[in-house]
Amino acid sequence: MLALLTAGAVALAGCGVAPAETASHSITAAAGRLAEPPPAVTAPDKKLKLGAKGKAVVWLQKRLRELGYRPGKADGRYGGTTLGAVWAFQKVNGIKPTSTIGKATWRALEQPRTPKVLARNGKRTRAEVNLSTQIMTLYVGGELKLISHMSSGSGVPYCETTVWQGKEQRFCGSATTPTGTYKTTWRRDGWHKSYLGELYNPIFFNGGIAFHGALSVPLYPASHGCVRLPMNVAEELPGLLGTGVPVHVRGKFRR
Repeated sequence: MLALLTAGAVALAGCGVAPAETASHSITAAAGRLAEPPPAVTAPDKKLKLGAKGKAVVWLQKRLRELGYRPGKADGRYGGTTLGAVWAFQKVNGIKPTSTIGKATWRALEQPRTPKVLARNGKRTRAEVNLSTQIMTLYVGGELKLISHMSSGSGVPYCETTVWQGKEQRFCGSATTPTGTYKTTWRRDGWHKSYLGELYNPIFFNGGIAFHGALSVPLYPASHGCVRLPMNVAEELPGLLGTGVPVHVRGKFRR
């Protein structure tokens, strides 16, 4: 990643450190609909709020997993992990994301859409980042393997002072997630400390910009430029997303 010294500050675009040069269930991808008519399903018709428990929550969790989302264990408890998958599903299906599961979400679970394909001529194995909807998708061998809620760069310029490499330094940047086509490069297991904070299981694809787990993944772009993912998604992603895989970043978030 390019770094420019300006008035004692380092100008950055991203949220990690690029090193020196060295080192389920699947759904056939289609635009807006499942490739084959799915078997008829009947969703519960019970309003659920965050913290709910019971059979309707189990049904919700199993259905989301079946469709490629990651709601966590089907334990019948509607917590934060399941909420991230609910938000992703609602956004893909044109429903304003909310923690409440009402009629619109239940009906969509019966007849779901699939995410918009961003790279129609892309390789069969690729990741796509939709900045407009704040959705990350992963295709493996032409099959839609994973759909996740995400939070990209806030677009709000920042300057932060921190101790890095043994001395106090000031880092400034634009907090953007640039559009374009990239490839996954290096990665780290577990928590990785960067000059802008800690990243969980980061997989870098554009200099210091990475997919990584975060404890906060809000419904709006909030990162320094990386693609924040729910922790459970970041736990699974390294086993699905290899090195040298194309990453297509498209769109623009409108507040």
